[in-house]
Amino acid sequence: MPSIPISNYFLQGDHVWVDQRTGSEFNVEIGARVVATQAGQIILVDDDEQELHFPIQTKFRPMHISSVEGVHDMILLGDLKESAILHNLHMRYKEDNIYTYTGSILVAVNPYKLLKIYNIDYIRKYSNKKIGELPPHIFAIGDNAYWSMQRYQHDQCIIISGESGSGKTESTKLILQFLAATSGQHSWIEQQILDANPILEAFGNAKTVRNDNSSRFGKYIDIHFDKRGAIEGAKIEQYLLEKSRIVSQARDERNYHVFYCMLAGMSKDEKHILDLTTASDYVYLNQLDGTIYCDSRDDGKEWSTIKSACKVLMFTDEELNDILRLLSAVLHLGNLKFQATTTQNMDTCTVANVNVLRVISKLLKLDENGLRDGLLKRTIFAHGEAVITPLSQEQAFDVRDAFVKGIYGKMFIWIVEKINSAIFKPKDPSAYRKSLGILDIFGFENFQQNSFEQLCINYANENLQQFFVHHIFKLEQEEYNNEHINWKHIAFEDNQRILDLIAIKSMNIIALIDEESRFPKGTDRSLCDKLHANHSKNDNFIPRKTDNIISFGIRHFAGNVYYDCENFLEKNRDTFSQDLMKLLQETKSKFLRNLFLNEFQIGTETRKRAPSLGTQFKKSLDSLMNILSSCQPFFIRCIKPNEYKTPNNFDRALVCRQLRYSGMMETISIRRKGYPIRHLFRDFVDRYRLLAPGVGPSHCEMDCRLAADKICKTVLINQDYQIGKTKVFLKDAHDVFLEQAREQVMARKILILQNSIRQWIAHRQFIAIRQSILLIQRYCKSHHEAKRFQIMCNGFTRLQTQFHTRMLTLRYSVLRSRILNIQRYCRGYLARQNYSRKLNAILILQSEVRRHIAQKQIRRYRIEEKMYREAEQERYEEEKRLIATLGVKRAKEEAERKYQERLKLLEHEIHEQERLEQQRAKEKRLLMERKHYTDENELFNNMFPSNNDERTTPIHRPSTVTTGGMQSTLGNMPQSNDNIERIDKPLPLPDQDEDLKEYTFAKFASTYFQGNATPQFTKKTLKQPLLTIKSERDQLVCSLFYVSMRKGDSLTVK
Repeated sequence: MPSIPISNYFLQGDHVWVDQRTGSEFNVEIGARVVATQAGQIILVDDDEQELHFPIQTKFRPMHISSVEGVHDMILLGDLKESAILHNLHMRYKEDNIYTYTGSILVAVNPYKLLKIYNIDYIRKYSNKKIGELPPHIFAIGDNAYWSMQRYQHDQCIIISGESGSGKTESTKLILQFLAATSGQHSWIEQQILDANPILEAFGNAKTVRNDNSSRFGKYIDIHFDKRGAIEGAKIEQYLLEKSRIVSQARDERNYHVFYCMLAGMSKDEKHILDLTTASDYVYLNQLDGTIYCDSRDDGKEWSTIKSACKVLMFTDEELNDILRLLSAVLHLGNLKFQATTTQNMDTCTVANVNVLRVISKLLKLDENGLRDGLLKRTIFAHGEAVITPLSQEQAFDVRDAFVKGIYGKMFIWIVEKINSAIFKPKDPSAYRKSLGILDIFGFENFQQNSFEQLCINYANENLQQFFVHHIFKLEQEEYNNEHINWKHIAFEDNQRILDLIAIKSMNIIALIDEESRFPKGTDRSLCDKLHANHSKNDNFIPRKTDNIISFGIRHFAGNVYYDCENFLEKNRDTFSQDLMKLLQETKSKFLRNLFLNEFQIGTETRKRAPSLGTQFKKSLDSLMNILSSCQPFFIRCIKPNEYKTPNNFDRALVCRQLRYSGMMETISIRRKGYPIRHLFRDFVDRYRLLAPGVGPSHCEMDCRLAADKICKTVLINQDYQIGKTKVFLKDAHDVFLEQAREQVMARKILILQNSIRQWIAHRQFIAIRQSILLIQRYCKSHHEAKRFQIMCNGFTRLQTQFHTRMLTLRYSVLRSRILNIQRYCRGYLARQNYSRKLNAILILQSEVRRHIAQKQIRRYRIEEKMYREAEQERYEEEKRLIATLGVKRAKEEAERKYQERLKLLEHEIHEQERLEQQRAKEKRLLMERKHYTDENELFNNMFPSNNDERTTPIHRPSTVTTGGMQSTLGNMPQSNDNIERIDKPLPLPDQDEDLKEYTFAKFASTYFQGNATPQFTKKTLKQPLLTIKSERDQLVCSLFYVSMRKGDSLTVK
């Protein structure tokens, strides 16, 4: 399309393409928006929000409307160029729309920040939805893979690919989260599968320059489902753990997460047991001023997550302790130092820090001397004899590092097997089950210094790229040709020649490395020379620039990578000292011994002939490719937006390189022009025959091809579809449209079927209800008649009762009148007897009291008379004495005066004595009153013993005495004679004369009656006893006694 001058054809707000290519192969056109035209300049704002100024004469290419508005599926782009694809991804990335479709392929751009689009609401939203019905999302891929497995009864796989740091591991976790939720069972096995991730990430992931949580191993998670679609179990396959990271890391990188989490999360006491300190104290964790902390991770919190996940996956406490001991031993081995020495003109060494060696031997439960010899010496067998040679300092360090890598590698394999034993427990291991696999494997890597691990990782990515190319391009176009579909061939980049160079053709790179590893004198330089000698003319092999450099390069699909051959052979052999291997057989640690059990069971020579690491990896990768080839694949292409792991930063050149090397342009072309959805005629007719009238099941149709064509012409009018020899070929949109149309027809058919079933059910319910109503009516009538009969019977019974009642009442009245007469006569007789007895007692009491008073007065009169006689005698003697001195008259007067004085004094003494006696009587009366109250309580307690006394005092049952045909009941009366004597003993009489008027009932009532009770008689019923009674039992007895008395009184009155 020719460029058009902006001044003539573009207005403010229009979108154009700006060519800013600087010579780099990854710089493409950038989108821009016209802001203004002024002073002979055109002002634009590009996709990076940069303001650009161009002369008014500059020509620009206009942007297609699909690119201006953006599309969720890049097949819909009207302008199919790299710039349009890049612009579409960039615009969606800025709006946090990180997912974009390319047909059924999902492109995911790592946002490097948390987005709130992965909660349970989104899981429900994307469940049972076709691709394209909702905005692009990783949950849509998971849901379609799950339902394709259910629908076609065929194994599925989801292949997640991309460079390191593009978000593959997080995408894997999201797919697992969705599958665990959408299976609908929420069982323990689902939780175990989810909790396997933290453990595998801790032991197999590390911080790299490009990724804070980079997977340093590959894994294929095969999830098994039962017939209902519920998760039944899972199995994890691991590929090529990067063991060299344990002993060395590049600058700004870390060792595996588990070391930092362990040291940050363990308590001081736990560290003390293992002789641990902080991460900065260990060489393996602090190399080249290495990074100890990672900003995006909380190591202490992660440690708690790891331990809880281990509990869920059935790790025992003993196994966890063994793992911690090995991890601690690895850290201490890194701190083990060797001091170079010379012995007999040979380079030797000794252990510089023996205390560290002692700690290591304690943790590994090995003999300290044996461990020292294994690290400092080597045993070589020559001609049947064992020759022990000392190691130099450099060789000792290499032996130590190989020993550490061997222990950690075996422990990682054991952890994966332990997880598999927990999550893979099928009821019938031999039974067929559907599976859905998720591949999360290391992304393409290209560092400043690449080694054997990067070669294996990039070889794995080449295989995945070939699988993608084979599935998307080769198989697609081969099937079009076989089915005679009108199709224009699309050229694509095929990396088969790169695979031939690395591992397929004879004398390939891995084969040469394996061959050189078997030669005793093979070196890294000899390997490099051999590689150049065999492949220097290969277009995909990049030779070294000078012979002094031991390196080579390969032109991978994702770019050129140069590999440093140093340590290639050692890493490929993947072995350590046979002396240390023999020492491990003697360890007292059962866990450590079980890790190397397979190596112990084979001999030394057999162990030497064992497959190398490269051969093992190639074999396991071939097995993985076979598994993927047997599944229906879904692809997720992860894109890394920048190298700095920062959000809202879109590096166009970096993204363009990833898109180009992943074949995204060709993918969009073949998806747009091709027919990714295909069905066999029989399957197509059976599934969609409802959409076309007159089409029957496939087994009833004579020609299924004509039936399929009829369905397509009926539904897909004027649409681009193809009818092949055996299959129907459709676009992605056609599949969604057909499914939606089928669902609508099925919904109508289902409604008709539901109406018929509901009518049948309602008719059956009506019959059942009618029969029930008739049965209820029959029972109701029977019940009504039985009720009437019962009423009549009850009436006769009541009449009989009334008659018997009247007869009994009459007999009772006669008998009662007779009893009342007897009672009246008896009470009269008893009253008269009681009156006579009381009258006699009163007379006796009065006579006794009067006698006592009279006797008292007589005694007083006698005393007074005696005193008067004595006074008279004194007066007479005084008069006789005074006559001689005073004369008779005067003596008589004086004696009379003194006599009167004596009488007055005598009367005063008598009055004073009476006053004292009255005072003593009053005090005695008060004392008697208090004593009387105490005696009453004691009397009451003796008559009515309390609950406590009842526990020791035997209960006397009432006895019944029959006299003259009548029964009288004797209550609980005191049975002890002592109690009767104490109760009946008369009160002591006062010693002195007292005023008996003070002993009145009114005074007693006012003193002892409780409440407002008065001594006056009342007919009202008493609400409480007159006297204070503490025991509730005694109150109840008094109340019953009072009621009985009232009933007797009323009967007497009547």
